[in-house]
Amino acid sequence: MSSVKMAKSGAPPVSGSFDLDEALKSAATAAEQMLDQCLPRPSGLHARIHEAMRYPVFAGGKRLRPFLTLQSAHLFGVPQESALRTAAAIEAVHTYSLVHDDLPCMDNDDLRRGRPTTHKAFDEATAVLAGDALLTIAFEILADVKTHPSADVRCKLVARLAQAAGADGMIGGQMIDMLAPTHRFGRDEIVLLQQLKTGALFEFCCEAGAILGGASADHRERMLAYARAFGLAFQISDDLLDVTSTAEKAGKSVGKDTAQGKATLVSIQGVAAARAEVKALAREAAALLEPYGPAADPLRALPASLLDRES
Repeated sequence: MSSVKMAKSGAPPVSGSFDLDEALKSAATAAEQMLDQCLPRPSGLHARIHEAMRYPVFAGGKRLRPFLTLQSAHLFGVPQESALRTAAAIEAVHTYSLVHDDLPCMDNDDLRRGRPTTHKAFDEATAVLAGDALLTIAFEILADVKTHPSADVRCKLVARLAQAAGADGMIGGQMIDMLAPTHRFGRDEIVLLQQLKTGALFEFCCEAGAILGGASADHRERMLAYARAFGLAFQISDDLLDVTSTAEKAGKSVGKDTAQGKATLVSIQGVAAARAEVKALAREAAALLEPYGPAADPLRALPASLLDRES
């Protein structure tokens, strides 16, 4: 692998000297400030759509995707504004997917991050439009020269995010998820569902830093492999929450998979085996980061934190 360009300032703390919760909060705050700059403020006759876009974006959440984006960008010496704008674009896409997933025609959820979902706070038609607007503004953000001076880099980001969010990525995973209640899926099908629905966007978050930093194909593949391990661990931990947590702790409805008859790795392996797999995937993810030294400590800590996840 080629040498890694390390950031000259603002480096993540080394092992044992940083608090992951604080690192997540710091990334979330920075990402939200950028989102506030990038999203339109309510104005004009169509101000309601601006309000509906902002409602789910600023509803809280751990901002894992911005965190992954910022940390991967740090490994390759990416300027902060470029990393933050890319993180904002990814979070806009992620939020659009939640708004649409919650609709009555999809998962029919009334609660998201501890408060009414967008279609409950506004109405279904406005929620559809808000999701559409969040999706499209993500590409507007990436295409802006402020994200990166190189048009080639911006085009790569746009193309990769489109792939990650599209029919062979997140949307494809959602399609499989909609088929799940009427099909008997085995492990391979469940893993594919999770890799597409949840993992594809995580992969883009981690690869984006390498793209922004002009890193080699080897580095991009290593970051993708890390994201795949983390993404599967995250989805299994999410399925564990659906079985073991409460709506109050999780900040969303729980027990949906069981009620809808959907197979998950938890349902076919059992809770103990699922927890063991999360642990193994966390070790795999950490091992992939070895070439990056202490600068990758926050990314190493994130998969391990899933073992004690409550929300």
